[in-house]
Amino acid sequence: MWRVYNTIQFAFTLAWTAGWITLALLLRPFSGPQARLPLRMAARCWAPGLLWGAGARLRVEGLERVDWSKPCLFVANHQSVIDICALFRAIPVPLRFLLKEEMKRVPFVGWYARATGMLFIVRDNARAGAMFRREAAALLARGHRLCLFPEGTRSRNGEVAPFKAGSLQAAIDAGVAVVPVALHGAGRVLPVDGFFRVRPGTIRVRFGTPLPVRDEGRPVARQALAERAQAQVVAMLRELQ
Repeated sequence: MWRVYNTIQFAFTLAWTAGWITLALLLRPFSGPQARLPLRMAARCWAPGLLWGAGARLRVEGLERVDWSKPCLFVANHQSVIDICALFRAIPVPLRFLLKEEMKRVPFVGWYARATGMLFIVRDNARAGAMFRREAAALLARGHRLCLFPEGTRSRNGEVAPFKAGSLQAAIDAGVAVVPVALHGAGRVLPVDGFFRVRPGTIRVRFGTPLPVRDEGRPVARQALAERAQAQVVAMLRELQ
């Protein structure tokens, strides 16, 4: 029965995603350079629909800790592809993500990502990493919000891997705060292993205390910043268990 149920959910996911992305792309020319309308459609229509289809309940905590009028870099642990839906829905302002370069070639998703100004990176490529940091710093400096998963890949056992310090350099260069975000339960709703083995459950998103990137006027060392962000995410996950 689960296999049949998941097959229906997968078909719904594909149709729902293609439909909303098509509409978002049609409206993109009328939404200005910031692509605010297509981004808010993802947060208010696409993501809630997929969470509902997965039987996932979303609980968001710690919104009051963040100044939503300012740009920032969100750094979250990564448990599942459904993390993006949860973050789109939880964050109350237009949001962009850092995606793998391969996502450009995925129909609909790649088209939407490019049209809305998402950033892409080739993993384990030093030159691509430097280019990403420049692009990300420019994006943040223009007042946008960016989210990335500094572990570099999804966790298969729930443990949070060390955050890659280089991924946080953009926040230091742009002078914007780093906001740690803990995601709990996403890996049980849609596990990494297996093909679309969705199970109903609760996904909790908790925002931590924003971390400044300046200390007495000087930039914080990126390794120290990465360690502080990772430690805060780990602490929040322990509290959520």
